[in-house]
Amino acid sequence: MKSSFLPLIAACCALAVTAQAQNYPTKPIRIIVPFVPAGPTDNQARWAAQQLTAALGQQVIVDNRPGAGGVPGTEAVVRSAPDGYTLLAGNPGPLTIAPSVRAQMPYDPLRDLAPIALIARSASCVCLHPSLPAKNVKEFVALAKAQPGKINYGSPGVGTVGHFATELFAFQSGVKLNHIPYKGAAQYTVDLIAGNIELAINQFAIATPYVNAGKLRCLGATSRERSPLLPNVPTIAEQGIKDFESYNWNGVLAPAGTPPAIISRIADIIAKQLATPEAKALYSGQGHEASGITTTAYADFLKAETEKWAKIAKVANIPKQ
Repeated sequence: MKSSFLPLIAACCALAVTAQAQNYPTKPIRIIVPFVPAGPTDNQARWAAQQLTAALGQQVIVDNRPGAGGVPGTEAVVRSAPDGYTLLAGNPGPLTIAPSVRAQMPYDPLRDLAPIALIARSASCVCLHPSLPAKNVKEFVALAKAQPGKINYGSPGVGTVGHFATELFAFQSGVKLNHIPYKGAAQYTVDLIAGNIELAINQFAIATPYVNAGKLRCLGATSRERSPLLPNVPTIAEQGIKDFESYNWNGVLAPAGTPPAIISRIADIIAKQLATPEAKALYSGQGHEASGITTTAYADFLKAETEKWAKIAKVANIPKQ
């Protein structure tokens, strides 16, 4: 007899979820940013919060929870109720790279989070100190091969995009470089300008003023297309490192199990706003590429990025910590 009630119970639960999604939102929403304020992830989260606040009629609050490479803040979202009131400002570190560098992960990014929308991708340039004689990728590869492990490069730390992107470049070009981890881009950029390290990957928005001033040399862009900020600089792929591509990126995700209707509503708002001339001009001016891919396409993107960085961790012998 009990089994006859199961379909009725399931139907009632489905109706409750549908009603919840239709009435959403009835209270403020928070976007957890697992990094400090004023960085790229925080900036793009605040843009998303403004768009959602205007479209949904409820305040969307940015909640910064930095530390440990973004993993604790991401875990806080994973452990939250899947009701659409707690969202995540995602980036590669805690989502697609951390599984390759952490011995113990408190969550599975591909299983425990529901991708909503990729906001933007940020290309970077491989920057050299001007004292190095290399003017292009071919000359740099020849220089690096003549002194394996002697050229030092900086990154924001082990397991960051800057670290893995440089190792990807080294792997695909067949050179060996020496990694010097820092606590952030500001610190290693100072050392790069001073000549204390020879190479680092910097986002175009950071690198462009120094390149234009002759304090740094941009070896090539990490994107498929040239950056509008330095259009005369060819991509790494253009210079013979076939299929090389690396981006920092930011998006919005929710805890797995969040009702699809809520996911779709948020995704539609973000995608619509990213398609406006204002958003495209904003992101292009900062050296970013406005994206707008949502749900399934964003999930496929995360899976491909995770697999790519896992391969690099293996070939570069980056140990899990």
